[in-house]
Amino acid sequence: MDESNAIKLSIIVPCYKVEAYLPKCLDSLVNQTLSDIEVICINDGSPDRCIDILREYEANYPGKVIVIDKQNEGVWKGRWDGIAIARGEYIGFLDSDDYAAPTFAESLYSAAKSNDADIAICGFDRIDLETGKVLSREMASERPSFVIDDDPGRLVELNGAPWNKCFRASVLKHMRNLTNPPTVLDDLAFHLLVYCDMHGKVVYVPGSYVRYMVRAGSIINSVKKSQVDSIRAAFIEIRRQYETARPELLPMLDAVAFLHLGVSLVFRLSSTPGENVGKDISEITGYLDAEFPTWRRSPYINAAYAFPRGGALLKLLVVQKVYKLHLMQAFLAIYSFMIEKIHVDIKW
Repeated sequence: MDESNAIKLSIIVPCYKVEAYLPKCLDSLVNQTLSDIEVICINDGSPDRCIDILREYEANYPGKVIVIDKQNEGVWKGRWDGIAIARGEYIGFLDSDDYAAPTFAESLYSAAKSNDADIAICGFDRIDLETGKVLSREMASERPSFVIDDDPGRLVELNGAPWNKCFRASVLKHMRNLTNPPTVLDDLAFHLLVYCDMHGKVVYVPGSYVRYMVRAGSIINSVKKSQVDSIRAAFIEIRRQYETARPELLPMLDAVAFLHLGVSLVFRLSSTPGENVGKDISEITGYLDAEFPTWRRSPYINAAYAFPRGGALLKLLVVQKVYKLHLMQAFLAIYSFMIEKIHVDIKW
């Protein structure tokens, strides 16, 4: 193959009920400074005008915009459908109600390619959809790269969204799947499956290149109790895969489980009206102790590891102490007050 004509980066865009936002998202992608890209759009049985918009862009940008029109099966299946046909050396993602800076693709691909990295990560802005106000800028500062096999604990600090990253395509095309993927925390589950088959370098691109749009009322996202069982089952399945394929990464996995199930999931449950938060904390603690047992003594949640690295690892150390002192319910109440009343959010 002539590498000068090869696709460098495939960007997968799942689409469902986003006709109001889709043109801005697509405009940001077809006008990227990196020309050798393809934009794979999955119309997941959307009942609005998404497919009409996608077909128009496909006609105007032949070979660059590729449309998969399918029945509604959810973002998990759509993501796999996009990966299957992707021709890029690397694969990235963007949500269809967000948009990217013009150098989004070039910055991620160049960083990944020049460092022979498995993952490249950029910063992003959270923007209020109604006012256009920047609520926060995250992961945009300079950070040292690392090799997964050398320091897997650094994976704990990665955000669980795929839309500010590009991944080596050869890994994604052979990654493991789940029998029953969760409907909540599916992005995180996807990342954990990716990590299970990666050994190489993770690099960061300083600066913000994604505009993540926050809709009114979405700062606190509640989760239904009926969804918790599917989350628990999916994460147990993920751990079984690690036990077989990458047992050396189990301490990292258990730390991630504590962060996202013991902290984030419990917080989202606490925002559900009428929920018994104390009972939820007790149940999640029992689940973590049974299925992710090293979370209490994780080598990545201790002062010696967290203090030199700071950031999310240091925050996780603090909240683990809160958990062990049985003060989590009070902590969640204070956290909710900070977000709802004084609009200060601690990003984990």
